[in-house]
Amino acid sequence: MTPEPLQTNRQVEALHDRAMNDLRYIRKTMERAGAFTAVSGWGQVLAGSAALAAGVIAYRQSTIEGWLTTWLAAAAVAFAISALTSQRKAQAAGESLFSAPGRKFLLSFVPALVVGALLTAFFYRAGLTAGLPGTWLLVYGTAVVAGGAFSVRVVPVMGVCFMALGAVALFSPAGWADLFMALGFGGLHILFGLIIARGYGG
Repeated sequence: MTPEPLQTNRQVEALHDRAMNDLRYIRKTMERAGAFTAVSGWGQVLAGSAALAAGVIAYRQSTIEGWLTTWLAAAAVAFAISALTSQRKAQAAGESLFSAPGRKFLLSFVPALVVGALLTAFFYRAGLTAGLPGTWLLVYGTAVVAGGAFSVRVVPVMGVCFMALGAVALFSPAGWADLFMALGFGGLHILFGLIIARGYGG
């Protein structure tokens, strides 16, 4: 027969393990309820791949209009990819893309993009297109940092990296524009997309 003290110790250990598992489950549930977790890592990888292709195409353009059209088209494609893949990730998790955390993410993310669109129109009209790559990276990074406050921790880190790259691009030679765009919208999206995909469920 098992001595009573030993049996009691095992019961206490089993109870402790169960309590710890319950606490981990509760903590995870609360984190998911308070954070927008539907950012798709694989969507970011696809968006980054599209940006790399756009960088090659944009570099070959002979007019500023062709260059601008290439990058704006790439932005539209990347947005569509991100929205679709995030929607699928949310559905797979049994969540809504427009849950409370999702709405907070969007309300924080979108305003900076609107500012970016207005600055793009202004810079083009004023003939200051050399400043667009740095501005785009800075504005997008700001949007990601703001929205990332309501998402998983790696998202605002990605935003800070975009901002840092944008700050460098803003004061670099104009001939490096497509390189910075490819490094940011291509490279950073792919890098952090892989991190999100591996660490945060796809």
